[in-house]
Amino acid sequence: MKRLEPAPAVEPVWAERRRRVTQLLPRRPYAAELLRLYGALLATQEQAFMAARDDRPVPADLARYVVEHVLGGAVKDTVVAGPPTLAAAVRERMEAGGLEAIVGRWLGGEGQPPVDEYLARAASLPVLEALGPAAAAACRGPRESGGCPRCGGRPQLAYFTDSGDALVTAPRRLLCSRCGHDWIYERMTCPACGERSSVRLPIHADPEQLPHLRADGCETCRRYLITVDLRKDAEAVAVVDELVALPLDLHMQARGFAKIVPNLMGI
Repeated sequence: MKRLEPAPAVEPVWAERRRRVTQLLPRRPYAAELLRLYGALLATQEQAFMAARDDRPVPADLARYVVEHVLGGAVKDTVVAGPPTLAAAVRERMEAGGLEAIVGRWLGGEGQPPVDEYLARAASLPVLEALGPAAAAACRGPRESGGCPRCGGRPQLAYFTDSGDALVTAPRRLLCSRCGHDWIYERMTCPACGERSSVRLPIHADPEQLPHLRADGCETCRRYLITVDLRKDAEAVAVVDELVALPLDLHMQARGFAKIVPNLMGI
């Protein structure tokens, strides 16, 4: 297999993700099923990340690499820790074959059944994260406005961090659902359709129960995404905390909004 030049060092995030899962499990029992499955996947994903960082698979071979090196572990994790219905569906999908095709469709931004998307996404994300900028060459599909500047994927969530300067407002950052890259995006602009009118961009929150989370909606396209404010909870990890925003997701969906892209667990 051809190899690319080594990628620059990437900040380790896996211990932080595991730590946050452990913290949230007793605090957010309504999301325990999601957190347990995500926590189980983290070991496989971390191993895949480190292996891909060393292997540097060629983007054209990425679907095959993911199936050969990662997908089996993601399936085992799901069977052990996932809901029985999902575990059964994953087993059935593995037996059906054609696994490179489902990974290829995710990399190409194509729609597919939820179980296919779950498997492709769980297995390919750590590899794409490890590739860094080289992930762009592995991903296809339209480069939509508001999408990831690296791979073109849709934003999974938004987050704010402390700017470190009381006189400077922290920028809004979006996190890619496909490659894990993050980028700065205008605050009062819908990432799905570009709407800029503040009166059409409602914010829904539960300050008492979920003070660092909110749902940013758009009345024009009827889309929304979850925002994680790390300034309000220094222990939060955006990709983990988004899983416990379930009450906000249900609130938005009951009002006719659809998430820009569901998270890994399909919510």
